[in-house]
Amino acid sequence: MLAQLTTIVLDCAEPGPLAEFYRAVTGWTITSSDDSAYLGESGVQLAFVRVPDYQPPQWPGSDKQAHLDFQVADVALAVKQLLELGATKPEFQPGDGQWTVLADPQGHLLCLAG
Repeated sequence: MLAQLTTIVLDCAEPGPLAEFYRAVTGWTITSSDDSAYLGESGVQLAFVRVPDYQPPQWPGSDKQAHLDFQVADVALAVKQLLELGATKPEFQPGDGQWTVLADPQGHLLCLAG
C-alpha cells in the first residue's frame, strides 16, 4: 500500500494563536475555524485541533510522542526570534549542539538545526 502524507495534526488548547506562531515560523497561509487551524495550501499541511483539557508533553519526559524539526540558515537568530514570539527554551538540550530544542507557546517541542 502506498499512501501520501497530507497533514500533521497537533492537539492543542488554542488553535488560532498556535497557527499564528507556526505561520511566523513557516510563512505558510492559515485557514481556520473555531476548533481547528491549518497551515499550508499544498503539500503537507500542519493542523492544530482544540482538545479540551490539553496538557503539553513534559521535557525531558517519557510522554513526548513527536516533535517538529526545522532547518534554518541561522540557528541563533531563529531561536531569538521564536523566543520573542512566545517559545521557550528548555534547560535540557541533547545532541551536543547539533540542534536546539524549543517548546512552542503551547508546549509542543520543535528542534532547529542549521
